[in-house]
Amino acid sequence: MALPATAKQVTVTKRGLNYRECTEIRNVPVPNPQAGQVLVKNKFVGINATDVNISSGRYFVDPTLKPPFIAGLEGIGPIVAVGEGVTNLKIGQAVAFLQYGTFAEYVIVPADIAVPVPSTDPSFMSIVISGLTASVGLEEEGDLKAGKTVLVTAAAGGTGQFAVQIAKLAGCHVIGTCSSPEKADFLKSIGCDRVINYKKESFREVITKEYSNKLDVVYECVGKEMFDVSLQNLAIKGRLIVIGAISGYKDAEGANASELIPKVPVGMEIVQKSASVRGFLLPLFPEKIPLHIATLAKQFAEGKIKVTLDKGENVAKGPFKGLEKTADAVEHLYSGKNIGKVIVEL
Repeated sequence: MALPATAKQVTVTKRGLNYRECTEIRNVPVPNPQAGQVLVKNKFVGINATDVNISSGRYFVDPTLKPPFIAGLEGIGPIVAVGEGVTNLKIGQAVAFLQYGTFAEYVIVPADIAVPVPSTDPSFMSIVISGLTASVGLEEEGDLKAGKTVLVTAAAGGTGQFAVQIAKLAGCHVIGTCSSPEKADFLKSIGCDRVINYKKESFREVITKEYSNKLDVVYECVGKEMFDVSLQNLAIKGRLIVIGAISGYKDAEGANASELIPKVPVGMEIVQKSASVRGFLLPLFPEKIPLHIATLAKQFAEGKIKVTLDKGENVAKGPFKGLEKTADAVEHLYSGKNIGKVIVEL
């Protein structure tokens, strides 16, 4: 297969939280894989809330890295070239991958992090980052057991949908938060026992009235009031797992950081209940990834877990097709209107 001389990539040209203003499409030479690497022709890329953290340099990206650099965190596609010494992967094989700098038509990927998948179905890409964040996070930090009460915030998102279903498979009572009737219906369809549409009813009032001091596990990615109320209503030995704080990602850098600081005394809340607050970052658990990918892929193939994708078909600026649409897709995610994992087709 003859490769083109140049191809498109989304380049971060300056640091900042306005993804559209900080990125542009550039034509760059198609790279050649070196020893231990493969070249992947992306078919789909995944959109994540932290894409604005990457463009701003807040975290995940080496703070010494200066623009220009490639945006993006995950992709899926066939291998089109292999470097010297790569024997476990071959041309034509579909792989999904998680690394910095994926929003490009052709991407160099280290062979040891390219995950072989049955096809370039973007559902498998969703499993690799969103599914793993839920699966590994809940196993390592959640101590799920049948009968426990689990709260998932932003439950209709790319990662939340997995957390809901994994908790249900473990026999838990699952509460999910969302912001629209459509999302509420979706959450019911994947097994949520109690859906809280916080645009229609008070999150604080529902939790305080129905689940006061009964939350065994909280899978939290919103921050601010969601964090505070969850912390105050943890059960004895309850666990609050923080995977992010999307409510503060697009604040002006440093200007509103105080809003993310809990307004309740964290120390006393957890001491009096022998509870805990735990952070979780997937890249710190590389040894867990192969087994969890295999488990999630099997559950998906058997229909035990559903993967819902949002390709922007019903969005004014959609569908999301072509790297030029990554900014539209990021803005769609931050609008809070997406259901499932937001993806862009190349």
